[in-house]
Amino acid sequence: MPKSVRSLAFFIFITLGIGLTAQRVVAAQCYFHSANLGYICETRPVPPQFVSPIPEPDGLLDHRSYAYLDDYVNVYPEPTTAVAPLRNVGRGYFYVSVNYPLKNDQGELWYMINPGEYVPESAIRPVEISQFSGVVLTSPPERPFGWILARVRPSSTPGGEPNPDYSMLERYTFFEVMDAQVVPTDDDWIWYNIGGDRWIRQTYVGLVDPSPRPAEVGENEFWSEVDLYEQTFAAYEGDRMVFASLISSGLNRWPTREGLYQVWDRWDETLMDGAEGKVDYYVVEDVPYTMYFDKVMEIALHGAYWHDRFGYKHSHGCVNMPPLAAQWVYNWSATGPDALWVYVHTSDPTHYFTRFGQRDG
Repeated sequence: MPKSVRSLAFFIFITLGIGLTAQRVVAAQCYFHSANLGYICETRPVPPQFVSPIPEPDGLLDHRSYAYLDDYVNVYPEPTTAVAPLRNVGRGYFYVSVNYPLKNDQGELWYMINPGEYVPESAIRPVEISQFSGVVLTSPPERPFGWILARVRPSSTPGGEPNPDYSMLERYTFFEVMDAQVVPTDDDWIWYNIGGDRWIRQTYVGLVDPSPRPAEVGENEFWSEVDLYEQTFAAYEGDRMVFASLISSGLNRWPTREGLYQVWDRWDETLMDGAEGKVDYYVVEDVPYTMYFDKVMEIALHGAYWHDRFGYKHSHGCVNMPPLAAQWVYNWSATGPDALWVYVHTSDPTHYFTRFGQRDG
């Protein structure tokens, strides 16, 4: 199971030294495409097959606000400390849905976290969900693609120092891979050309590259791929990729198991908890768009509103997805001919050398 983390602040897309309304920067060979895709660093416009997913109209996420609950908080049956508390939450990681604050007779602000359960405003910290949503593909990708995971300035050569003439690239900047080279002088890390002679080391990126359909999956069935190495997700209809996103799988202590599964249970919202009495005790209410696929370990794909670490391992085993990406996958998979297949594996990044006609080393 997932979920043991304090919320992190949402990383805001910012410009590469120009306003958001600019369409192209010729000198830098980068241009701002959209708030979802961020900057495209290429020698040509972004291919039209990458588009932002359309949010569910009046969907679940439009009616939810989330908050982190402090340790040892008393929960009351009324919005006042004048009555005996119902319970004390203890110590752990507690996330809840909250309604609009209300004032009691003393003018104090309180939140209802469940019907008949109230906590004072001082006991919670609001959570801003990630606005990263992945991309919908309207046609097959021509080359590998992905996102920047941490703010970085590109180099003009593989393994070189950051080029001061290049603008910084922000987290979640989208790009396509033009070339890949291993750099022996940089501990054999792979460097990727993301366009315009801009090179980024593999530690800064999460990549997606189409994989062949597992033999067990029918040619018209819906299936998905979780790449534990790249920390990415891709959705397919038969042999055609239709969606991709970053994810967060299980930490090394609670690894997500590899294998081929099918979704066996689905919930718009559900409660997740575990490790009671341990240092990583967690209770996460109203987890959105949950799709259980590993029955043995009770592992699921689901939206994670409590963090914005997508592209890095972060869970107790589940596949954490940006809530907007989970929303798209949840609704799309419901239209498939059968239960969604989930293929979990660890890719080998050296395949990019074959992909680009080079040899490793």
